[in-house]
Amino acid sequence: MISVTDTARQQIIKLLQKRQKGAGIRIGVKTTGCSGLAYVLEYLDVNKFDPYEEIITYPEFTIKVARKDAVYLRGLVVDYVRQGLNEGFEFNNPNERDRCGCGESFRV
Repeated sequence: MISVTDTARQQIIKLLQKRQKGAGIRIGVKTTGCSGLAYVLEYLDVNKFDPYEEIITYPEFTIKVARKDAVYLRGLVVDYVRQGLNEGFEFNNPNERDRCGCGESFRV
């Protein structure tokens, strides 16, 4: 399903500790941009069961993915990258056919 690099895992832990609440993150896609889809990453404050979500459990947090988005995210690797003054989560998805020129949206 989805995997998280050690760098991304440490950053997620750090962000959750800074917020002082949260059970993990939710990863999904939304329709937007010139290529059609964009990644969405948001905090998961309550870790309750939802039959429409897939769950990936790490010792420190949980990742949830809506089943409708899972088809686009199979094999996704989430990383956290620092390049110069910029830093952020990076999504490496083997299902992507291409990305738009600005890099904000993708197509499968």
